[in-house]
Amino acid sequence: MYKDDFFIHQAQTSPHPLGLEVSHAKGSYIYDQEGKAHLDFVAGVSACGLGHGHPRVIGAIKEQVEKYMHVMVYGEYVQRPAVEFTKLLAAHLPKTLETTYLVNSGTEAMEGAIKLARRHTGRSQIIAANHAYHGNTMGSLSLMGYEERKSAFRPLIPDVRFINFNVAEDLDKITEKTAAVVLETIQGGAGFILPENRYLEKVRKRCDEMGALLILDEIQPGFGRTGKLFAFEHFNCVPDILVIGKGMASGLPVGAFVASKEMMAQLQHSPKLGHITTFGGNPVIAAASLSTLQELTETDLISQTLEKENLFRKLLVHPLITEVRGKGLMLAAMLETRKVADYLILEAAKRGLILFWLLFEGRAARISPPLTISMKEIEAGCDLIITILNEYKPDTVN
Repeated sequence: MYKDDFFIHQAQTSPHPLGLEVSHAKGSYIYDQEGKAHLDFVAGVSACGLGHGHPRVIGAIKEQVEKYMHVMVYGEYVQRPAVEFTKLLAAHLPKTLETTYLVNSGTEAMEGAIKLARRHTGRSQIIAANHAYHGNTMGSLSLMGYEERKSAFRPLIPDVRFINFNVAEDLDKITEKTAAVVLETIQGGAGFILPENRYLEKVRKRCDEMGALLILDEIQPGFGRTGKLFAFEHFNCVPDILVIGKGMASGLPVGAFVASKEMMAQLQHSPKLGHITTFGGNPVIAAASLSTLQELTETDLISQTLEKENLFRKLLVHPLITEVRGKGLMLAAMLETRKVADYLILEAAKRGLILFWLLFEGRAARISPPLTISMKEIEAGCDLIITILNEYKPDTVN
């Protein structure tokens, strides 16, 4: 119905979008214009943690829309949903992470975190990880560890250095010139790589020795996806600045960076308006964020993710699956080759199962369903995956 107009009037990000024409979405399913249900194993790339159309979130949004929407640029008026959300978030974070700056997306949150680190330390050098992904605005892009994706947009921000994730020997590159080390708690685009051998503890220690800040990017693993509210809780490492987004507002555009009150106050002066945003902290989105966080912290959904992970691992056993990476419901089925991964994702799409690619690891099939997905839905989706892989032939044309 809208596909022709989609390709003409809406900018594309790749030569071959999947092109599913969406009618509506509910729970773990997205429905197309013909009424066909598509089981969602992606959740808007980890954004819809409570599934589609969660009644608590919808109710909070409707209630807030009827009161007021945008009334003033960020940080000037006291708006209840944003205050309640940031207070509740602080109650579930370490004491050093008490003050939240609300913005519009994960990449804007990373921009704010970079600025805050430079402002606080008086240093310019930022250290990031090879194969990292933190967003696509110019600052976040500068931290990306893939030159082929950056070269067309140079020059980027200066004084960025790179280390290899999980390589302790590289930590000597963190020096007294370093403002901050920026890492994904779990590397996403690289293939859902977990920190190993107390790696994050070692990074934390080196940062403390050198007076550098540690920024952890929890945009994707945050808000319950790994079996804790935030993934750093698994690894005995508290960041100086926490960057969040995606699942924070159950599908609405949002992001934030969190630090100590003392550190965040430095954006108020020298110069004042050190970071500003018109729509950050929007009351409707803040209401969605608050209801999402309440649902996550008042139910057992987060602990269920580990049980659901175990079920995925039990069911996703096949000669063409070399391993299942990740934690909780942030999983990647690693296929034997890129061709097998493409075949699986595209064939699953035809049969009503939504899988997706990772940015940099071509052999991976993303599995990041809503945290609300049922055991029966997991079983049905995994059964289809195994069926599709059983049908694969090396000469299969995608």
